[in-house]
Amino acid sequence: MPSGGQPRIAIAHDWLVGMRGGERVLDRVCRVASCVGEVAAIYTMFDDGRPLSDAIDGRRKVVAPLGKSQRVNRARRWLLPAYPLMVRALSAAVRHQHLREAPIDLLVSTHSAAIKALRAPPGVAHLCYCHSPARYLWSQGAAYAEGSVLRRAGLGLAGPALRRWDRRTASRVTKFLANSTHIASEIGRVYQRDAEVVHPPARTDYFTPDAGVEREDFWLFVGAIEPYKRLDLAIAGAERAGARLVVVGDGSEAASLRASLGASDRIEWRGRVDDEELRRLYRSARLLIFPQIEDFGIIPVEAQACGTPVVARRAGGALDTVIEGETGAFFDEPDAESIAQAAARCPAPGEACRQNAERFNEARFDERMELEMLALIESGETRKLRPWS
Repeated sequence: MPSGGQPRIAIAHDWLVGMRGGERVLDRVCRVASCVGEVAAIYTMFDDGRPLSDAIDGRRKVVAPLGKSQRVNRARRWLLPAYPLMVRALSAAVRHQHLREAPIDLLVSTHSAAIKALRAPPGVAHLCYCHSPARYLWSQGAAYAEGSVLRRAGLGLAGPALRRWDRRTASRVTKFLANSTHIASEIGRVYQRDAEVVHPPARTDYFTPDAGVEREDFWLFVGAIEPYKRLDLAIAGAERAGARLVVVGDGSEAASLRASLGASDRIEWRGRVDDEELRRLYRSARLLIFPQIEDFGIIPVEAQACGTPVVARRAGGALDTVIEGETGAFFDEPDAESIAQAAARCPAPGEACRQNAERFNEARFDERMELEMLALIESGETRKLRPWS
């Protein structure tokens, strides 16, 4: 336990450049840490200065020297070889704060790129909430390098050394938490470490059913329109099933897909929408189509919180969030016929979807994270690593 006063918790996040899924988790981690003790600072490789949330913006931030420039922030994906140096600089900053300012009792990182390599001061435990082992190194390297000869060459040259560094620095983590069963398996494969699953929090208090909103006969796709999101599969499946498809989102593939399809009264392109309109669409859709493989995927949970079933690929985080035959249906083959058959088996909207979504509410996440933080703080020392089994 801390020698006196509230425990001081340092929080680390790869980059602060927008309010996406990872930052919503960071927001909850900051709120929980504030209940457990005092947030000493947020350590990050990059910060472009934009406002994110009250829980994040109100904290002291320590940014790696290279990551303070707006120009560098925009080019951060080109700087992979510099990530180890940036994390080393942040580790020195954590140690300085611990020794020269006030002792830190726990380090909590939310990792998807490099920040789990942050070194905690001696005797201080490091709890890592892992969204995924670095995708550009272990699972999506080809997608990362696509369309850029320089990025492909850079990853080819630096990749082996970065993978060795990423594996080696996993030993700096006292305990891993994974956002899904799929990612727990990936942590075992890549880092040879055990991980416990703590699902990300969904805003089930906001995304709710509304009996006053009439259900309509359309499929809903929500997400960035990028190649790996597989909107092309959703379109093909809807066409095979004779269904109308409403598309919410924008991205690099939007213009080319719209041009290739031409005018169609079966596809409605909505672009980006606000939360209120998104909730209305969730409430009125026949089903959500989720054709991609995601580490977790909060969108199927939001849809189910509104009572809407999900048709999803039988892989990744959807295996944790969708219950076959009760709150949705899976398809196995990435083709139009498999999707159309799954949609035909998909159950109707209803209370089962809502009940399933409540497993992922914010209160459950907060309670589990509080227990994990307190357990490591009260241990009084960094726990020895258990062999991976």
